[in-house]
Amino acid sequence: MAQLNWDSGTAYDLFISLFVLHRPDRFGLRPQWAAGVRSRLPQPQREFLEEAMEFLPVPLSWVSSLPTEQKTAMGVIAQLEAIPAELRLKALIQRAELNEAVLSTIERIQSRGIASTEDLDILKTLFQQRLVPVKLKALQSLSEAIINAPQFGENILSALQSYHQVFFAEEEERIKPFIVDGLAQAQALAKELPLVELIEELSHGIKYELANIQQRVWLAPSYWSTPLVFINQPRQKETLMVFGCRPDEQNLVPGEYVPDALVGTLKAMSDATRLRILHYLKVAPATPSSLARLLRLRAPTVVHHLSILRLAGLVHILISEEGERRYALRKESLQAAMQQLMVFLESSEAETIAMDGNFSDE
Repeated sequence: MAQLNWDSGTAYDLFISLFVLHRPDRFGLRPQWAAGVRSRLPQPQREFLEEAMEFLPVPLSWVSSLPTEQKTAMGVIAQLEAIPAELRLKALIQRAELNEAVLSTIERIQSRGIASTEDLDILKTLFQQRLVPVKLKALQSLSEAIINAPQFGENILSALQSYHQVFFAEEEERIKPFIVDGLAQAQALAKELPLVELIEELSHGIKYELANIQQRVWLAPSYWSTPLVFINQPRQKETLMVFGCRPDEQNLVPGEYVPDALVGTLKAMSDATRLRILHYLKVAPATPSSLARLLRLRAPTVVHHLSILRLAGLVHILISEEGERRYALRKESLQAAMQQLMVFLESSEAETIAMDGNFSDE
């Protein structure tokens, strides 16, 4: 059984929030609001991040390796600044998958100043854990960043400094208490549940059987990742999972009244194909490929629907020791969604009248 370790720090959310703001639909965030936040950045930094975020992962392994006191936004930016510019990209993409083949490919691309098709195929292995396949354009952008590593290093530092100044410094203060509470609640839960069950609870439905063959598992809370998780292998036989800790009644967009979780669940259930998927999953767990055959749809289409159902918390993900993913229905989430809907309807009427002051059909 793996040894359980804990980590925490707003540095994780600095990078995760950037990831979410560039993929708002995958996290149930309003695209217009996300675009508004990105528009606060100066144009050079904004355009740089729009391209870089196509290939740059959330640097979980690097952040986890830093001293605890440096896992704040300013701390992690200072740590990045201390790294020579030409080495910053390599630091940000470090993980177990960064093996000798990938490292030698990076060196070959830098020495030649160009990436071959074979080089891009090897770089593609860095993204093999992604549910959505990486695009060729993203691989080409990564190779260009490798070739121009010193300039990339300067640009990423400048972009993070600007992002912190225009948005995240204030956001960090808002989310800190929730991260502290999330860690405390998770640690209390760890005293009651075995590791695999603990991960399933914190991840809102991922049964991670790989934990049984790992030597060490790290868990860290994040406000911005909710309700999804980020999983990484910082070293061989080690897993780092950043789990969402935002309360159900809290929204990513400050001041929003209707709970994000409720809206996401209702949207997920308002599609005929997704209802059919839930019906099949009620019968038995299934892989995306087997569902594609049952539904007579392309596998990427099924993966898209499963991602929406996962975001709504309506499915379990069963990850075997071999890494195979199977999906199953989360019946308890359906019941919880209906209860949440009734609570919202019963509690909102008086509040709405108090806010509006009157009523009209016109």
